[in-house]
Amino acid sequence: MTEQIAYRDAGVDIDAGNRAKDKIKQLARATFTPNVLTEIGSFGGMFRADFSGLKEPVLVSSADGVGTKLRLAFLTGIHNTVGYDLVCHCVNDILVQGARPLFFLDYIAASRIVTDTVAGLVEGLARGCKESGCVLIGGETAEMPGFYSEGEYDIAGFIVGVVGKDHVIDGSRIVAGDELIGLPSVGLHTNGYSLARKLLFETAGYKHDTYIEELGCIVAEELLKPHRSYLNSLDGLLGTGLIKGLAHITGGGLLENVPRILPENTCAEIDGGSWPVLPVFKLLQKLGNVADREMYRTFNMGIGMVVIADSAGAARIREYLDARRESHYDIGRIVSGPREVRIGGK
Repeated sequence: MTEQIAYRDAGVDIDAGNRAKDKIKQLARATFTPNVLTEIGSFGGMFRADFSGLKEPVLVSSADGVGTKLRLAFLTGIHNTVGYDLVCHCVNDILVQGARPLFFLDYIAASRIVTDTVAGLVEGLARGCKESGCVLIGGETAEMPGFYSEGEYDIAGFIVGVVGKDHVIDGSRIVAGDELIGLPSVGLHTNGYSLARKLLFETAGYKHDTYIEELGCIVAEELLKPHRSYLNSLDGLLGTGLIKGLAHITGGGLLENVPRILPENTCAEIDGGSWPVLPVFKLLQKLGNVADREMYRTFNMGIGMVVIADSAGAARIREYLDARRESHYDIGRIVSGPREVRIGGK
């Protein structure tokens, strides 16, 4: 008689998946508002949008991942930070166009569904969504034995937000003479981890639990510092017309992200030394003798968001940030020239 083979024998545990979904439901439900018309587990998430206060509402969407920062989660067994990182990254990506988030979806794929791991990931997702006024409306959890190594997973996020057409921030009004204000990062955020891991673990030979005097913490603590969201810092400025452009400094650093919002024939001059470069970047550069240009193209170097405004608008933006005790730095200006970033000394 032929042996009966079940899905579990192929490495997929439906019961474990169901237990994980029960945890997900509890965490996601905490982010719900009356706009959500479906429960987690439906084939599609339904969101009743109220655009009555907006003239010509424009939906803004984005998708992203966390990259090789996940390796730190695997090493440490700490999984509730990378989900938070993912939400904050996606929120920032639509914020630069003036949009506030409506809802978020996630995709988690793993070699094997471990309920506590998935719960940790979704706890971070839910925390990020609640802080941003964003609904975690749904997602997908896939168990894929033989595709991912044991104990590993990947996670991706998808966000939808809205902005009135008249309040879209697209950089088109940027001209020579405008000023650049930088908002600080708290660390690497979610970029440059392949190079950072090579320098710290291979070049220097550190372990994830090695204490580094220059950092004041162990390696893993530094590398798991959260990706900061700038929504709450800038929310009151959206729709005012004061902001001409916003650049989220992610992969590509200052050199490649700022030009994405510059009109033709405008150039960003950034004054190196006009903000405190975080110790982690100084350490990484020292370990690998990394060239300045490579550092500015790979890492955020301590600036997570760049705000561009004319001189009068910049003054009002500084007043707004000061009133909220938000750190900020005057980091440069817009000049005539090719659409690029030039970083000089100050």
